[in-house]
Amino acid sequence: METVHDWNEKIMLLIEKLKKDHPELVGFLDEMNTTLPNSNDPKITIGTLKDYFDSVMNLEILQKK
Repeated sequence: METVHDWNEKIMLLIEKLKKDHPELVGFLDEMNTTLPNSNDPKITIGTLKDYFDSVMNLEILQKK
């Protein structure tokens, strides 16, 4: 079973790869909807982390097209 820690690690590795391979896209990470919580006390869940991971993957995939 994957944990929050596992997903955080996957995200960090993906962001490092993005920084290395496509540094021009790093600025978009701060503008992604999943990084802008709409509450003062957002809950971080595995689902939230998966959504963020998928969003970052989409940035990289779009760059390859």
